Amino acid sequence: MSAGTYTPRPGAAPLPRMIVAQAVLETRMLLRNGEQLLLTVVIPTLLLVLFSAVDIVDTGKGAPVDFLTPGVLALAVMSTAFTGQAIATGFERRYGVLKRLGASPLPRWALMAAKTLAVLVTEVLQVVLLTVIAFALGWSPQGSPFAVLLLLVLGTVAFSGLGLLMAGTLKAEATLAAANLVFLLLLVGGGVVVPLDKFPEAARSVLGLLPVSALSDGLRDVLQHGAAMPWGNLGILAGWAVLGLGAAARFFRWE
Repeated sequence: MSAGTYTPRPGAAPLPRMIVAQAVLETRMLLRNGEQLLLTVVIPTLLLVLFSAVDIVDTGKGAPVDFLTPGVLALAVMSTAFTGQAIATGFERRYGVLKRLGASPLPRWALMAAKTLAVLVTEVLQVVLLTVIAFALGWSPQGSPFAVLLLLVLGTVAFSGLGLLMAGTLKAEATLAAANLVFLLLLVGGGVVVPLDKFPEAARSVLGLLPVSALSDGLRDVLQHGAAMPWGNLGILAGWAVLGLGAAARFFRWE
């Protein structure tokens, strides 16, 4: 037995290991939260099944599920990256969790990276579940998987930045109310289940610039109409991503 076998080795773990460990913890917390599951799984699934089975909204030519699935996928991204993350981070900030984690060996940027990884893992589970349900309902997707992936990643970044901005600037109770209100408003007016062409032309031009509209329309162009790469929608999402992350980095308060 060598002399250094039981010698203590104080110090922080390697940075990648810390990020992964924190991401695993964040993912478990997301999946164990009943309200989060309602937003991320139950509501999108119910909307997809209900509006595909019952002729409530005129979705135009083709099967309703072909129109609805891209919008519900966009809603799932928004519910996790924006609504769920904003509420969870807002209450972590209120209870001093972020302040304590900020004083740990885990850098603050790495904490945000871990939260983003947890969001991405949750979204993968959402997309798999919704895709299986959509196929069971008769969905027939088209287009490029790479374009779909790029849209989902950019949408996640955009919504994540906006969610962190809200959580880092408002009180927890205000974040809870505002995030849920925005979720409901964008569900109705973001082209998720109601086509944007059902709205007046003046409102349509404004609604089309919203991140959820850009994401749902972009996914719909690819998956329903077989478009190669919806550059306009990608540009809108990239703009929101830069705006949201830049503002969150500038104005986020840890206490």
